[in-house]
Amino acid sequence: MPGPSTTRSADRKAARRAFIRAHHPDAGGDPAVFSAGLPPRGDAATPPAHQAVVVTAFRRRSLPVQFGRLLRRWWWRRHHPRVR
Repeated sequence: MPGPSTTRSADRKAARRAFIRAHHPDAGGDPAVFSAGLPPRGDAATPPAHQAVVVTAFRRRSLPVQFGRLLRRWWWRRHHPRVR
């Protein structure tokens, strides 16, 4: 049996989907009303000020390494097709 927090979450999701169905511009709704009435999602909202923003960087490999990876990937796909 779902707890109260799960029920509230499901109610919020249902209300959000109902609003989207009613006011989405592709369904004939007003774009201004749609963008103004749509609250930001919890996972897409800006992080709180006390949390640091994580930035990742990667190092580009040398050309021989890139070529080797390309050959291995090509060989694997040739010998392990998804559809036979």
